[in-house]
Amino acid sequence: MTNPILSDWTTPFEIAPFDTIADSDFSPALDTALKAHNAQIDAIAGNPDAPTFANTVEALEAAGEQLDKVLSVFFTVAGADSNPMREELQRDFSPKLAAHFSGISSNKALFQRLADLWARKDDLSLTDEQSRVLMLTHRGFVRAGAALTGDADARMQEIKARLASLGTSFTQNLLADEREWFMPLSEDDLEGLPDFVVDATRAAGQEKGADGPVVTLSRSIIVPFLQFSPRRDLREKAYKAWTARGANGGETDNREIAAEILALREERAKLLGYANFAAYKLETEMARTPDKVRDLLMQVWEPAKARADADAEILTQMMQADGVNGPLAAWDWRYYAEKRRKAEHDLDEAALKPYLQLDRMIEAAFACANRLFGLEFAPLDVPLYHPDCRAWEVTRNGQHVAVFIGDYFARGSKRSGARCSAMRSQAKFPTVQAPVVINVCNFAKGDPALLSYDDARTLFHEFGHALHQMLSDVTYESISGTSVARDFVELPSQLYEHWLEVPEVLAEFATHANTGAPMPQDMLDKVLKAANFDQGFQTVEYVASALVDLEFHDGAAPADPIATQAQVLEGLGMPPAIGMRHATPHFAHVFAGDGYSAGYYSYMWSEVMDADAFAAFEEAGGAFDPDRAKALEENILSTGGSREAEDLYLAFRGRLPGVEALLKGRGLISA
Repeated sequence: MTNPILSDWTTPFEIAPFDTIADSDFSPALDTALKAHNAQIDAIAGNPDAPTFANTVEALEAAGEQLDKVLSVFFTVAGADSNPMREELQRDFSPKLAAHFSGISSNKALFQRLADLWARKDDLSLTDEQSRVLMLTHRGFVRAGAALTGDADARMQEIKARLASLGTSFTQNLLADEREWFMPLSEDDLEGLPDFVVDATRAAGQEKGADGPVVTLSRSIIVPFLQFSPRRDLREKAYKAWTARGANGGETDNREIAAEILALREERAKLLGYANFAAYKLETEMARTPDKVRDLLMQVWEPAKARADADAEILTQMMQADGVNGPLAAWDWRYYAEKRRKAEHDLDEAALKPYLQLDRMIEAAFACANRLFGLEFAPLDVPLYHPDCRAWEVTRNGQHVAVFIGDYFARGSKRSGARCSAMRSQAKFPTVQAPVVINVCNFAKGDPALLSYDDARTLFHEFGHALHQMLSDVTYESISGTSVARDFVELPSQLYEHWLEVPEVLAEFATHANTGAPMPQDMLDKVLKAANFDQGFQTVEYVASALVDLEFHDGAAPADPIATQAQVLEGLGMPPAIGMRHATPHFAHVFAGDGYSAGYYSYMWSEVMDADAFAAFEEAGGAFDPDRAKALEENILSTGGSREAEDLYLAFRGRLPGVEALLKGRGLISA
């Protein structure tokens, strides 16, 4: 019987046939796909003909189609709808895949062909895009250790395998802690909570099989609880559980895993001739060096900390006026900040939230994409991996562009946070293929589902990533969509957040869940005026995390990362009532894989550009200026990694921005 993962997918737009795939199909499909890919690699490496771009680089681009299918389906369900068998498979697959790809990058015959092409690159008559792909392929092999020999080569492969296993363990430990903990609430404990928080806790209780409402560690539940619960004892209990993820002792503790990961990364970098892992990692990013990253972060840290310190004094006074003595604690900040927002801006999130319906915010994201880029979205009725998922066909001028899948609700089987991925990326070689793109979020369920303003911003953020994938227009998949420098990849997503704050967008799509009435003008004005509220807190918690990440990797790996984290925060003068956005034991961006390691700063690096990029629209004809939209698509969204990130931004804007645009955008300095 043919394995459904490896069969020809005759579904609409060749979407994975999720309804026919069983967990038992994954392991045999992976084994078959790995053998097929190895055979393809051996054929390329052993080709008796002289190396050419076609028989080596393009052959590599075309290889691994079966493996791509297996991995796209498996990692989609493993991250968004896990179960014990999928977790076991993930633990089994990680070292297999690490060994497989390490074997390719250490294939000396294959690397020799690439090195030969690289030496003759100026004589190959390549297009600009082909030259870029050759450079990236050759560089990728070198950075993976292809030029190593003997013991160093063997050790590099051991390190890669171990890092893959550790990253999987880190992720699964975090998911286990998030899944297992919940705090039951009595009816009295619900007093003072707005209806949308009560509804979310009741829905969470049903999902957990509890007798009543519960607080879980899903951000969409715990943050509103910390904002609105007048019960300081319950806020403290919930906050401590939230920040203890990955540090509870026992089998799910991530502290020793983090230390080993850091040590292995340092060893890996030194095997390749770099002083430390940060120097290795940042070489290919826009920032280039740890010093430039630190300079940016510290330029933002000082005004952000000053704002946070001033805010802390005000919140402390508010708390003491409530009869609570002692210092402001981390579980107090959100509660009193929400009270302050209501007092200073007359903006009550409980009153605001009914205007931010999930379905209407999806419509808003689609409508902006239509006005900017001419995209249209039609619902698709196709089997997906979970009943919560929904799909749309994306077209332009009647032509198919992409399939977009949205998986928006939190559940115990889903990894926390929000993300965008492509089950299939855009390419024209070896055949033309349109992308299949997924946004995964963790919003609280409801009828209707209501978002916080931060949730709505997250929805627009992830859809910005999706646009980067959907509008890609390159030849080779390896440089398609979001295959760009890590500190550039957040530009399209953070830039798209700005359209949520365009007054005419909120005026049209922020309609009341019960009455259908548009958001009143005075509330709309308050929302926009309060957009930078509490930016001292938000900026401090983020920059502290980015600086700790940088410190972990810029120098010798710390034997005790928790102690190093504490030292960094003490040196910064971290406000005691603000915690890191991601403390080490649950810092999945950094420890679940190499993606954002020594690179968590990337969001802020991109924000420097996104504030300036949106200003380009405002300086022209407004948020929907057609010329600026065309320039954005032609120079950034469609180009993938076909050119250096700095060149792409210069082509769009004509210059590189300074940090002032970011500080003004966050309200940390005067406009």
